[in-house]
Amino acid sequence: MTPQDSAHQPCAPRRYATRPILLFDVNETLLDLAALDPLFEDRLRNVALRREWFAQMLQLSFVGGLTDRYINFTDAQLAALEMVAQRAGVEVSDDDRQMIVAAMSRLPPHPEAPTALERLRSAGFRMATLTNSVGTVARAQMKNAGIAHLFDQVLSADDVSRLKPAAAPYRMAAAAFGVPVEQTCLIAAHAWDISGALAVGCRAAFVRRPGAVLSPVGPGPEIIGSDLAEVADALIRLKSPSS
Repeated sequence: MTPQDSAHQPCAPRRYATRPILLFDVNETLLDLAALDPLFEDRLRNVALRREWFAQMLQLSFVGGLTDRYINFTDAQLAALEMVAQRAGVEVSDDDRQMIVAAMSRLPPHPEAPTALERLRSAGFRMATLTNSVGTVARAQMKNAGIAHLFDQVLSADDVSRLKPAAAPYRMAAAAFGVPVEQTCLIAAHAWDISGALAVGCRAAFVRRPGAVLSPVGPGPEIIGSDLAEVADALIRLKSPSS
């Protein structure tokens, strides 16, 4: 546990009167972006640029939302690759950019993710992905990772042309299941996603992947786990008043 995370440790988490709809972020939460590292080493000659690229892509997406000029995740990824390459003084072709972005559809799951999802499914939870990836990419990701069958729905923020952490995607996901947003729980490895979910009234669980930390500003999630297995354990314990 880091000192920063200790400020957000769950304090007597409320049990769920009914099982919440579980909404899973995809990139980094369920799927491992480190699988892209060989491509960054080969095409940009610097594996460290993969993290810089993802951060740049998020910045482009968020600026688009703040300025009411929507940019979908795929376009943001392509543009971010161009920016990162320019900053690093590396030549990257259109084919290289397309190859790296296409590889986003073939990311493997984190090792513990399939079993954790199966346990949650067996415990009676209804589950969906809620990702900023466009719908076609999200569906390919779930299929290629071998976990599509574990979800009731694959939901994309692109469907409402507003990316998380804006309120619209979380509300869209709740509406897709016909429940109030308070009956959903977002599971994510990103502080900004957790903050967005909590701001709109969702409950939340944080997957503390390596390098992931919570924001010290604002409320924190009820559940924090070092991986999805720990988060699943906590969700199952809280699933009903009698559990």
